[in-house]
Amino acid sequence: MRTQLAAAAALVLMQSIPAGAQPAPPRQERVAFARGASSATIKGQLKGDADVDYVVGAAAGQTISVALKVSNRSNYFNVLPPGSVDVAMYVGQTGEGYTGMLPTDGDYKVRVYLMRNAARRNEASDYTLTISVTGKALAPLPASQDALLPGTKFHASGSVKCAQPYGDGKPQQCEAFVIRRGVDGTATVEIPTTGAKRRILFVSGKPVASDSSEKMTVTRRGDVTTVKFESGESYEIVDALIIGG
Repeated sequence: MRTQLAAAAALVLMQSIPAGAQPAPPRQERVAFARGASSATIKGQLKGDADVDYVVGAAAGQTISVALKVSNRSNYFNVLPPGSVDVAMYVGQTGEGYTGMLPTDGDYKVRVYLMRNAARRNEASDYTLTISVTGKALAPLPASQDALLPGTKFHASGSVKCAQPYGDGKPQQCEAFVIRRGVDGTATVEIPTTGAKRRILFVSGKPVASDSSEKMTVTRRGDVTTVKFESGESYEIVDALIIGG
């Protein structure tokens, strides 16, 4: 089952890449909201493999919403978390729009593209893209209140029991880092994984959002919160990491 999921994930990531060619990186455009506005609407056109990344700065705790209207049914969008080159937190083929809470701060990318078969035929599409970012940001605690690890944005680090995404499911130890955003267990936990990072947002000690495209399930035992994803990826996070003390 995991092998099938891994193959499916690889296929999703390759949808905008035409066969026999290495496409240029997507063109990037930064999205700027008008003064007092929380959304922007962009009209554009795609042709072939000329993907476009619309870059929008946002913060943990905020909600991003994306809607796309197209003239070509093979025209979709993905949402990529900060720092990601091609691993998406939302894959557009699964629905018509996206709304989700963001787990960390930084530049998110909305990648607009044509499916592989349409790109290979050099098809075109006119599109209208609407991006909104709403809600109050959960700011990191200042260093004066909770000291940072030297030279980093993190307040603390520690080892957590984990299973890597699309791995063999065997438990191992992963190093986890935390940005505390409150004294009540509101924090972003960041865990380097194979080829990517996993960010999980806790609010008042409960996981509420992640940058995974998979459904998150949560269980609690004693002072340990276990977060699992459909591929078998999992993390056991102790309260002391997110709360400190």
